[in-house]
Amino acid sequence: MKPLVAIVGRPNVGKSTFFNRMIGERLAIVEDMPGTTRDRLYGDTDWNGREFTLIDTGGLELSSGLPVGHVGLNGQPGDLMDHVMSQAQLAIDEADVIVFMVDARSGITAADEDVAQKLRHTEKPVIIAANKADNKDRRMDAVEFYTLGLGEPIVISSIQGVGTGDLLDRIVEELPPADESDDESDEDIIRISIVGRPNVGKSSLLNAITGSNRSIVSNVPGTTRDAIDTNFEFEGKKIRLVDTAGIRRRGRIGVGVEKYSVLRSERALERSDVAILMLDATEGLAAQDTHIAGAIHENSKGVIVVVNKWDLAQEQRKAEREGVYAHPDDEINSADEYRDILAEGLKFIPYAPILFASAKTGYHVKSILEAAVKIAEMRYLRVPTARLNEIVQEATRRHSPTVLKHKPLKIFYATQARVNPPTFVFFVNDTEAVHFSYERYLENRLREAFSFRGTAIRLQFRPRSKKELDERR
Repeated sequence: MKPLVAIVGRPNVGKSTFFNRMIGERLAIVEDMPGTTRDRLYGDTDWNGREFTLIDTGGLELSSGLPVGHVGLNGQPGDLMDHVMSQAQLAIDEADVIVFMVDARSGITAADEDVAQKLRHTEKPVIIAANKADNKDRRMDAVEFYTLGLGEPIVISSIQGVGTGDLLDRIVEELPPADESDDESDEDIIRISIVGRPNVGKSSLLNAITGSNRSIVSNVPGTTRDAIDTNFEFEGKKIRLVDTAGIRRRGRIGVGVEKYSVLRSERALERSDVAILMLDATEGLAAQDTHIAGAIHENSKGVIVVVNKWDLAQEQRKAEREGVYAHPDDEINSADEYRDILAEGLKFIPYAPILFASAKTGYHVKSILEAAVKIAEMRYLRVPTARLNEIVQEATRRHSPTVLKHKPLKIFYATQARVNPPTFVFFVNDTEAVHFSYERYLENRLREAFSFRGTAIRLQFRPRSKKELDERR
């Protein structure tokens, strides 16, 4: 999981300009007007081989001077600054490193001193960046920021790019060591994330699996706000289980804590091996469910589709048969019918097993864990190169490759480049001749031959001339 770096400071000191420059795109709106940035923005960047996520925050004004009961721009009680402040505070709480940006042009202000006082109480690394130091005089005057008591200020100009390399060097120095920020190198631990829409029973499933009340369980959607890691053993296997806040489509993500929860959920998905995609049997497949499934597929994770609350769905359908509900046309008589409906709606992850369960009663909870362990093990399967090429040659004989502009695709050989996820590289005469339908065909042949059930696999195509192939032989 990438470490987080929060950029904080009073309004209009250039936080968004620096953010945009670092991520290489104008993601943050930049205006010469205080308060333009309200919500937190996230963007990934890297420096000297270290990747991290930058958080752009709204300006901190701890003493805004607004009257009690002030009505904000949206006409609701509690002014807009309260929202901006809460967003910035969440960023500070989550961050591994904090960049405190000040304005070298205007010098130290009362607002800077307020922010510095707040940051002195945090135990996290704080780096002062004196921005807008566009000339020699401003760079010399920046020494006054020493008096804030947060160490040596780094003089930069976000617009000109001056000093940004020095600031990035300092950020990387303060980041947690790569081997401590996440245990990616520890292959003995199976990482399983529980993802899904709010209120489908994710916390209940975690509690049922671990046999404890590790997470708060509530019928209120969005109760879980943080991703909670739980380590335990199952049949001799070390497992790290992550219960995540409900993921929603970005267009429907609310401000404040919910947006913070979505970030945590997506980060948990990124660092997991297998995702348990939970659905609500009483509600059926929703658009958000397909969106989450797409995210799992794009990240090439293992996946189990768990239809939760199956006991409630059975009771509901029994009531429908008895005439309590007037929806006989919508009745699903068996799990097989439900499975067919899900297979159609989630046809882009046909490799995902579908299990019916009840986190509340414990029905099929053990089966979920057993399936997750098998899928995780399959993600580390290494296929012998000779056997792989036998399967590929047989596949090309059964179904000839595509032809592009009278030039047929030729696959010289294939090899497995990595595991978790299983990644296969095909050396071909022309990568543009690989049609997506033939790529899908090859993927299906590999799944048939090596039983990659429950996990995404990656196929990569690289050019290789016949001359190079002969030299290799």
